[in-house]
Amino acid sequence: MMFQTNQVYPIIWHNDSVSLIDQTRLPNEYAFVEISRSEDMAVAIKTMIVRGAPAIGVAAAYGIYLGAREIDTDNRDEFLQDLENVAQMLRSTRPTAVNLFWAISRMMKVAYETIGTVDEIKKALFQTAQAINAEDLQTCQDIGDNGLKALPTQPGQLTLLTHCNAGALATAGYGTALGVVRSAWREGRLARLFADETRPRLQGAKLTAWECVQEGIPVTVITDSMAAHCMKQGLIHAVVVGADRIAANGDTANKIGTYSLALVSKAHNIPFFVAAPLSTVDFDLADGSQIPIEERHPGEIYQIGDTILTPEGVEFYNPAFDVTPAELITAIITENGVFAPSELKQQEARKAA
Repeated sequence: MMFQTNQVYPIIWHNDSVSLIDQTRLPNEYAFVEISRSEDMAVAIKTMIVRGAPAIGVAAAYGIYLGAREIDTDNRDEFLQDLENVAQMLRSTRPTAVNLFWAISRMMKVAYETIGTVDEIKKALFQTAQAINAEDLQTCQDIGDNGLKALPTQPGQLTLLTHCNAGALATAGYGTALGVVRSAWREGRLARLFADETRPRLQGAKLTAWECVQEGIPVTVITDSMAAHCMKQGLIHAVVVGADRIAANGDTANKIGTYSLALVSKAHNIPFFVAAPLSTVDFDLADGSQIPIEERHPGEIYQIGDTILTPEGVEFYNPAFDVTPAELITAIITENGVFAPSELKQQEARKAA
């Protein structure tokens, strides 16, 4: 049985500006934000109007081009110096997502290596941003199809569990972890997706569930603390999550709560997959202890909407990510294939190419 999937594209170049789905308003409001300045793109990334490591990379690439477009000089050296300032502004928005730095580095390399006028550099930057966008969409589709082959063969229809949102909204489209879910649904291999609500920002309850509803994919939202119980009840056949940065040894930073999910998966002998493009692997980091962990505003913990959840006088700790050790990961699903964490190092030369 084949299932039709409808696409969600969170980042679109349209009418000389970037249209972003405002993910802070979902699921109650489906709205777009038009971005025509690099400074506004930095704000959109920092405030999570656009979020998810691959999507952040695409947005940053367009942000570099928007910044280039704003620079009013024909002097190449002055232009490149001003562009460095734009790049630094964008780099400072989200410290954990390595795709942000990868995309900015690629754009700046094009700026320095393009021979010709400033206008020709700007044209090359625009073409590169569009290429990064298109490549990410293809990458996600390849990740989805490679992941489908890695999933357990029994039962015929699987119940999968995911955490946070690693879907179309977190990428150029289709998604990484949700790309695997989409491919399984398309081929009739998915019975149901369980989505952790993902405290404190509730990306699972708000975003993953929204994406599934758009496509008619059966989805059940559970609180983060229910995963172990569901596994013990035999409700989960495999776990698929995304990643914001992967160290060379396979240690993986993802949304806070992923590490505990990997631990309970191991305890119940359930395969635990990480789905991410090779651009998410930071081969400069030997292991996960070197991955910077972003801490976010405590308001994400103590407040939902206008409702204050905690008494005055308490303190808060709000790391946005945790690191799952490689030994808890069954395999890492990439656009180039599915690898044990220990096999990642062999892909370094391929990524560099």
